[in-house]
Amino acid sequence: MQNPETLPWATARPLPDSFFQRDARELACALLGKVIRRRYQGRWLSARIIETEAYLLEEKGSHASLGYTEARRALFMDGGTLYMYYARGGDSLNFSAAGSGNGVLIKSGHPLLDTVSDQASLRLMQQLNPAANGDYRPAEKLCAGQTLLCKALALKVPDWNAQRFDTGQLFVDDDSYRPQHILQTTRLGIPAGRDEHLPYRFVDASYARHCTRNPMGRNRIEGRDYQRLNAPWKAC
Repeated sequence: MQNPETLPWATARPLPDSFFQRDARELACALLGKVIRRRYQGRWLSARIIETEAYLLEEKGSHASLGYTEARRALFMDGGTLYMYYARGGDSLNFSAAGSGNGVLIKSGHPLLDTVSDQASLRLMQQLNPAANGDYRPAEKLCAGQTLLCKALALKVPDWNAQRFDTGQLFVDDDSYRPQHILQTTRLGIPAGRDEHLPYRFVDASYARHCTRNPMGRNRIEGRDYQRLNAPWKAC
């Protein structure tokens, strides 16, 4: 149990290291609904995790399958180590899971307003991640993608790759929210021939229209394009 004297606020519930010591697919489901808390410029920025992708060492879609490098070392470290890399010209956030080479990509989130993060926090996130024309990006689109999420939370590869959580700067909080349903489907952007068929992408159904790509979108059929999972997510 976390020492109350080290908590950033009295009701904070940082996920313990043991939370991440599980199969990457199970972890990808368990992370849905949890809140990334980031202290920046004197404010707490918060985003609820709504979309994740699991990656395993033995499958061809994972970075770890390409072999150990200094840049990828976080994936071979204990569960709960941050792995960050560059994708599509931006930064991407991952957490290592149980087993060497396994991890979870935080694919998208949704800004959270509560007693910790108020409208001023949201405004700061919008300033960090403006629209292409310089206007404030709508809240529902602010973290709708892995690089957008990192930009809105001011998370950079050089600062956080291979680092551990720090309750004073960055951690994952459990505010007791639980998804009612989880959607399971194939991952996005996996090249042909690199296990693109594996259903290792997971989405909180309540936020599906705010994620990178809605699994329930137009012309998509349940049972063919995605599965709906029920608690406690054993199918993961």
